Amino acid sequence: MRSSKEWVLNIAFNRWQFNRPRYVGRLSESIRACAPRTLEDWERYYFENVRPEGPLLGHDMREHLAEVARRLYVKISEQLRAEIDQITEKDCLDYVHDVVIRRTFEGYVTEKKTIYEQLEERLGVEILPAPDEWDRRYNVDFYIPVGNKAVGIQVKPITYQQAPEAHRWHEWMGRSHARFQQEQGGKVFVVFSITEKGGRKRIWNEEVVEAIREELGRLRAEAGEEPDQGA
Repeated sequence: MRSSKEWVLNIAFNRWQFNRPRYVGRLSESIRACAPRTLEDWERYYFENVRPEGPLLGHDMREHLAEVARRLYVKISEQLRAEIDQITEKDCLDYVHDVVIRRTFEGYVTEKKTIYEQLEERLGVEILPAPDEWDRRYNVDFYIPVGNKAVGIQVKPITYQQAPEAHRWHEWMGRSHARFQQEQGGKVFVVFSITEKGGRKRIWNEEVVEAIREELGRLRAEAGEEPDQGA
């Protein structure tokens, strides 16, 4: 487990970019070029062959790294300490509230909007936000009108840990979704969204796209509409 000191050092080292090539050289490329078998091999290679992309802060790399460390200490002992001393209890209260309430809500809304836009593009149809009363009565977020009927869509952001239990959402909302089909004519589809590394959001249950397309085709056929060539 990392110590609290290392946690502070890591934050400062990265914040002031002392980990960049201009200070420490190109570490990933250099260690691959070295292909060391031991820690000592790498240390010897580093001090003999690696150079910063910025100015050398000393006569050799050992002195250079010592100067980088001194600069890191100044940033922590002066600038970081001064910033910490300025933080009040109210700042902490405001920050925690902002993270838990506003940022969480905005992230949730953004994820739903992203998936909704992906669905529109892949299905080639306009998807409309559900009226508030539909949200409460049917548990749907969006719908696709087909004549005087509609297909309902609910977007559920989940994590990879929650994915194995995704089927439970169908059980929990089965009654309200059955009510939607009875009263609005079309099925409700639950679209699960997941956030990958790097923040990219995608549809987790990909098969739902084709299922929605088939349901749209069924309703169009019942309404006597021509098949949508773009879908």
